[in-house]
Amino acid sequence: MKRIPYFDLKDQYNQIGPELEKRIIKSLKSTNYTLGPEVDFFEKKFSEFIGTNYCVGLNTGTSALHLALLSYGIGPGDEVITVSMTFIASIMAISYTGAKPVFVDVDELTQTMNPELIIKKITSRTKAILLVHLYGQCAEMDEIIKIAKKYNLILIEDSSQAHGAKYKKKNAGSIGDIGTFSFYPGKNLGACGEGGAITTNNKKICKKISELRNWSQPIRYTHTQISYNYRMDGIQASSLIVKLKHLPKWTKKRRIIAKIYQEKIKTDKIKIACEAKGRFHVYHVFSVFSEKSNSLKQHLVKNNIGTNNHYPIPAHLQKPYISLGYSGKDLPITEKLSKYQLSIPIYPEMKVSDAKFVSKIINKFNQ
Repeated sequence: MKRIPYFDLKDQYNQIGPELEKRIIKSLKSTNYTLGPEVDFFEKKFSEFIGTNYCVGLNTGTSALHLALLSYGIGPGDEVITVSMTFIASIMAISYTGAKPVFVDVDELTQTMNPELIIKKITSRTKAILLVHLYGQCAEMDEIIKIAKKYNLILIEDSSQAHGAKYKKKNAGSIGDIGTFSFYPGKNLGACGEGGAITTNNKKICKKISELRNWSQPIRYTHTQISYNYRMDGIQASSLIVKLKHLPKWTKKRRIIAKIYQEKIKTDKIKIACEAKGRFHVYHVFSVFSEKSNSLKQHLVKNNIGTNNHYPIPAHLQKPYISLGYSGKDLPITEKLSKYQLSIPIYPEMKVSDAKFVSKIINKFNQ
């Protein structure tokens, strides 16, 4: 029986390998292995793609979150409102600064931050809202922006799963005060290793993050503040320069696969991912939700279809954050969705026939 993997980077490499190798070899020969011209060029191209004035390349998406928070002075004693339904990096970055994460629940339809729940969590210590554009779909930005402006809060967009996603024609990472991105290999735009970036229209913040990523040394070996080694590698920038050119067509293919699932999966036992009004979903993950998600996973695996879970244990139930005291009554939608969620295959190289086959197998699930 044919196997349909959850994701397969080999297919991507087989299509762009020569182009990728040519650019990377050029970078290797330049011996500019850390920062340098390739990173500068990638920052220019990515800021143009996102629609911001500035971009700073970094070593990971987690570093991007960390420096985004630090650049706005967030630290011990401060609170940052965020969601628990995300990869743990979103929350850990808050903890790195010494600030406290304050969780709000998500909207059941979009799985992103529910704006209606934010105000009741705001205190005199609240300094920022860190929202997550989960699975490739933007959060409800208009309402969140209104709240951030009213209470003078910094708005940070965790766009690590949303390269090219849009909210009312504006790109994720260009709508709030600052956007953060991960280029982990499995992302819609993934490096050949680790990588990250921030995007912003604020020149002062761009300069601050540029300093913080590289030991804050305006003159070599002269350091002006506590800072970090969060530099982007030239080789990773080279891989991203190549892949960025392909991202629009890859996004188009992801959306074709998603549409097949939305049209072909027809069973009342399962709810599937949707695109909310005014959004442009890039489907980093295609989620299905079932009360029998474990049985559905077994059913798909039995038919040689790969799956994943995003994320089975929400952040507030992870060991480092249990002491914050959140329970199911505080975040009922998050706990429900985390328990029921299952990710099915979606990637640009996936065949239409394979998506139809996955749909057919899901429709046969009868538990």
